[in-house]
Amino acid sequence: MESIYPEPTVGAVIINPKNEILLCKSAKWNNQYVIPGGHIEKGERMEDALKREIKEETGLDVYDLRLLSIQESVLQDHFKDERHFIFIDYTCRTDSFEVVLNDEAEEFEWVKPEEILSYDLGGFCRRLFEEWLNEDNSNFKQSVIYGYISGK
Repeated sequence: MESIYPEPTVGAVIINPKNEILLCKSAKWNNQYVIPGGHIEKGERMEDALKREIKEETGLDVYDLRLLSIQESVLQDHFKDERHFIFIDYTCRTDSFEVVLNDEAEEFEWVKPEEILSYDLGGFCRRLFEEWLNEDNSNFKQSVIYGYISGK
């Protein structure tokens, strides 16, 4: 069922102890490589959603979460259906190399940062990695104020 509202999602640039980054190949993303992640559920904090989604999709526990980027995709062809996504992406670390994929991805690879742009990356991921890997020269770099305001 397609959503008629913007869908806030979280994604993770997961870094292992060898400083390699996890890429997952997914049919949902036109069989391209993307970073793992998913939807934020009602009442769930973004960082809690990220940890849950990563555990569900890869079996990995992550820590040292740092906000990396916010991107918006409005009715683009990156996804198999017409959707409006708000991507909230983080960098994070894991102490494990043992990835156990669920049904959201078919393959995975641990990739050295300098090799990432040679992969067939899903639309939003290419721009994310281009900006992140060229951070000093990015036109989009700015300070981010982030906090959690509780309704209770």
